Amino acid sequence: MKIRYAFLAAAVCFTMYSCKVMSPKAYKTLVAERDSLANRTTNLEGELAQLQADTARLHNQLADLRKNNSVLNSNLDATSSKASELAAQTSRLAADLKKREARLKEVEDILKKRDEATNALKDKLQKALLGFQQSGLTVDIRNGKVYVSLADKLLFPSGSIIIDEKGKAALKQLAVVVNKEADINMAVEGHTDDKKVKNLGQIKDNWDLSVLRATSVTRYLTETEGVDPHRLTATGKSEFQPIDASGTDEARAKNRRIEIVLTPKLDELYNLITK
Repeated sequence: MKIRYAFLAAAVCFTMYSCKVMSPKAYKTLVAERDSLANRTTNLEGELAQLQADTARLHNQLADLRKNNSVLNSNLDATSSKASELAAQTSRLAADLKKREARLKEVEDILKKRDEATNALKDKLQKALLGFQQSGLTVDIRNGKVYVSLADKLLFPSGSIIIDEKGKAALKQLAVVVNKEADINMAVEGHTDDKKVKNLGQIKDNWDLSVLRATSVTRYLTETEGVDPHRLTATGKSEFQPIDASGTDEARAKNRRIEIVLTPKLDELYNLITK
């Protein structure tokens, strides 16, 4: 079973409750916690693959041992000591196999639950945002998370950090969905193209522009649409995570975007990773 699950690393992180930027200490703590969980998730997926391989290997070993044990039992008088040792080894392998199969099923069941929750969320968002998909909005799943990508032209005038009315309408529909889904965390990521910012006053570069656009969206969701700020983080990626790096005007337009990353909370998955 192919498992796709990894949490997106973030370069700059802001959290919005009273429209204040996170302290460096709080931000480092948040990033460390997220990176730790992402690393442990990667380890879990590796463990799952190893469990599957070990299970197949143990099945083969157990079959061979049982076959050998049957042969030895026919000559018990001559091989009673060897048969006893082989029987004990068989018993141990059978117990180990049983434990590994139980762990494998536990991992598969929880990851299946994660995927079901993610797909259900994607369907709800696609239905709610259907009217904006011709204006540069997409909804897809990557690494067990739902990504709502909004082109900059859907949200902002050129070079601005002020959300326009069409952008507010799209965010309002998104908020209707997420406000009904309490077990969803959200990260708002700002992305720019690789052209340098010019004559934008307090906005000095693409880092500033990506961060301020992310915080504008976060502020609107929390202050106007009532999304719980404890569920949100805001980050700026500048020009360094492009969708299309070809350098054409069309590619740059794709790269200028806001991505809202929605992750279902799965306490069972977290508890399993930390075992």
